Amino acid sequence: MNLQLQDPFSVAKEFPENLSTTLNYGHSVAIQFNHKGDYLASGLSDGSIVIYDMVSNGLIAHITEQCHVRPITSITWSTCGRYLLTSSQDWYCKLWDLSKINKNNDDSPVIRQVKFDGPIWSANIHPENHFVFIASLLDDSPVYVDLKDEKPIVKKLRTNPLENGNEEQDGVETPLKKRRKKDNTSKQSTLVTAFTEQGKYIFTGTSKGWLNIFRTNDLKLIHSVKLANSNIKNISISPNQRKLAVNFSDRIIRQIDLPDLMNDDNDTTEWDFDIDHKYQDVVNRLQWNSITFNHNAEFLIASTHGQSSHDLYLWETSMGSLIKILEGSNEELIDVKWNYNRCKIGSIGLDSGSIYIWSIQFPQKWSALAPDFVEVEENIEYIEKEDEFDILDESEVNKKRMEEEDLDIDVITKETTDARGFDITKESFIIPINYV
Repeated sequence: MNLQLQDPFSVAKEFPENLSTTLNYGHSVAIQFNHKGDYLASGLSDGSIVIYDMVSNGLIAHITEQCHVRPITSITWSTCGRYLLTSSQDWYCKLWDLSKINKNNDDSPVIRQVKFDGPIWSANIHPENHFVFIASLLDDSPVYVDLKDEKPIVKKLRTNPLENGNEEQDGVETPLKKRRKKDNTSKQSTLVTAFTEQGKYIFTGTSKGWLNIFRTNDLKLIHSVKLANSNIKNISISPNQRKLAVNFSDRIIRQIDLPDLMNDDNDTTEWDFDIDHKYQDVVNRLQWNSITFNHNAEFLIASTHGQSSHDLYLWETSMGSLIKILEGSNEELIDVKWNYNRCKIGSIGLDSGSIYIWSIQFPQKWSALAPDFVEVEENIEYIEKEDEFDILDESEVNKKRMEEEDLDIDVITKETTDARGFDITKESFIIPINYV
C-alpha cells in the first residue's frame, strides 16, 4: 500500500543519489551496518562505540564500559546481529555481546578479548562463527584467532606468497638471483584481510601487491597472485562472491572476476585472477580511501583522498564506467559502507568525524489515491468538458460500478520479501533500549 504512494521510478533505483542525513555524535573513525541494515555501529576516536537505528536515525546506545582506550581501527557485525568485533590501536580486539548493553546489571558486554604485540590494522569476524576472526597486525604476520574458550587460540598466517615461499628442498642451493628475489618478497607485510561470504576462504593483501588466499578449515595457503607493485590498501569481496575489488596505493582500483568459490572440487591451481576493469582518475590523480560493492556487485563505490576531494565515486561494474559522483559533504571522506537492505551509503568525514548518509528520496505520488487526480507543478487553465456536468442515470452508474473488477487486497498473509526481493522472514537480533 505504501509503495503505491511512491514514484515507481524512484523505488526502482539501485543506488542513492542525495545526502539525506548527517550524524554528529562523537568523532567517528570506523562504521559498519549490520546484515539486516537496521543498525549502524560507529567506532569513535576515544575507543567507545555508538549504535544508531536506521529507521529513525536516532542514537540507541553509547557503549563506554570496558571500551578501548585508543581509536578504533575496524568494527564488524556477526551475521545474527548480536555480536560486534572491534579492533583498536591499543593492541586489543574485543568481542561484544549487545544483549548485555543498556541493562542495569553487572554482566560485562565484553565476552572475549585478546591482546596482541602491536596495533591492529583491521579485524574481520567469521560469517558463521562469531568466536572466530582474522586480523592484520602492524609489523607482524596476520593471525587467525579462535575465542571459543576463555584462552584464545592464535595462529599466524603466512605472508610470503607461494611462488617465493619455502618450496625449495633442503640441501639444494638456491641461485643468487632467486635468493635476492626471495629476500625482497620476504620483507613484505600483510595489510588487509577478509573472509568470503560463507567464510570458506581468507583473502589477504600484502605491501608488495600480492593477493594470498587461504583455506579456512586448515589455514593452508592455496593460491597467490601478484596484481601490482604497490601496497594493497583495501579488499572488497561482493556478497555474491562473483567480483573482487582491490584498492592499491598507486591510485588504481582493480576489479577481478572471481573463480567459482562455492564448489569443493575446484582445482585451485587453475584459478584465474585476470583484471577485468581498472578505476582511476586520470585528471586529478586521486587516491582512494575505501571501497565497497552493492548487494549484487553491479556498482562499486569509493571514497577519495585529498583536501580538495569531498565526493564519493560510483562506477557500474559491467562496463567499468563512472555513472555518478555523490556530493554534499564539505570534507574528505574515509570509510564508506553500503547498506544493502535499505539502499543507503554511509561515509565518515575525516576532520569532523561526522557520518554522512546518502539515501533515495521517495517523492509521494498522490495520484495513486484517486485515478482522476492529476499532479501539477503550477496552475494551469482548466477547460470544461462538454459532458462533464451532465446528469447521468443512477442505475447506469451503479451497473458500471458493479461490472468493474474489485481490487482484492490480502491483509492477512505475511510478506516474505521486501520491494527488492530480500528475505525478511529471518529473525534478526533487536538491541535492547533503556528508556530511563
